[in-house]
Amino acid sequence: MRVLQVMAGARHGGAELFFERLTLALARKGVTQQAVIRTAPERAMRLRTAGIPAREMRFGGRLDCFTRGGLRRSVLEFQPDVALCWMSRAAQKFPRRPSVPRWPVLCARLGGYYPLKYYRHCDHLIGNTADIVNYVVAQGWPAGRAHYLPNFVESQTAPAAARHMFDTPEGASLLLAMGRLHPNKGFDVLLAALSQLPGVYLWLAGEGPQEMALRKQAERLHIADRVRFLGWRDDGPALRAASDMLICPSRMEPLGNVIIEAWAQAIPIVAASAAGPAALIHDGVSGLLVPVEDADALSAAILKIIGNPQLAGDLAVSGYKEYERCFTEAAVVARYQSFFEEVTV
Repeated sequence: MRVLQVMAGARHGGAELFFERLTLALARKGVTQQAVIRTAPERAMRLRTAGIPAREMRFGGRLDCFTRGGLRRSVLEFQPDVALCWMSRAAQKFPRRPSVPRWPVLCARLGGYYPLKYYRHCDHLIGNTADIVNYVVAQGWPAGRAHYLPNFVESQTAPAAARHMFDTPEGASLLLAMGRLHPNKGFDVLLAALSQLPGVYLWLAGEGPQEMALRKQAERLHIADRVRFLGWRDDGPALRAASDMLICPSRMEPLGNVIIEAWAQAIPIVAASAAGPAALIHDGVSGLLVPVEDADALSAAILKIIGNPQLAGDLAVSGYKEYERCFTEAAVVARYQSFFEEVTV
């Protein structure tokens, strides 16, 4: 099996992280791959170090007349059985099927509810949640060419990050939130909830356009002394190990990799019931769900876990069992390999 991986994403992001994670895992299983990625030297180096040839291209806007030609050359030289596009721009730039004897089965992975106009020339679509698959079928995509393939996360452990590095008291209750600082992520709702939780600290790991607005909000709410803006981090296991729970307050969240990552480390979770978290979490069993944009309910759920260590432990254990059942590397990679075999028969 030969797979061309086409990633048009940014330097950081959940889809970008999973692209690397899956590509490297498939390589460990002996799948022959080549990657075409948006210019990102560090990502290219990580792929090449793992033995995966990586070409960097612009994946620019309408004036970019080079990427499509580069993709065509990659296909003709590499002769893949499957091309897997990540992000709508990758699908847009992928050349239409020409009159040549061998052309790959064109697949695209969707991590959100994107317009299907970008994917009309694809042969198969992958949704990383069942709800995304339902969405593409409801938009008229043939059900037989829509497939649910979940993400996986690595069950990494690490010594807890030292709280003193971020001026956080050892005995304080500590919340962790992770993600792009964007309105969809609902971190403003989390700050509003934190204002109702005296003595509780928050580590907010991520970067994005809303950072300044969030900093100003923390000042207005008089909680800036308990909020730590950590920026983009690559030490998630250490941050989770230092925290008492993970909070996912998203307004819009098709999946929620942070939830699966917290499950993999047996960390209790409170999440807003956006589509992804609501599909993953059994409320009261593998986490606590609260209404979207409800700061009062969010603070109450956080207090419920803080005040009940038994509940915190039970949620963590149930979440870890769910991770083991559905979201390990072995389980998901096997599903991708079966998918590749199925669509190339």
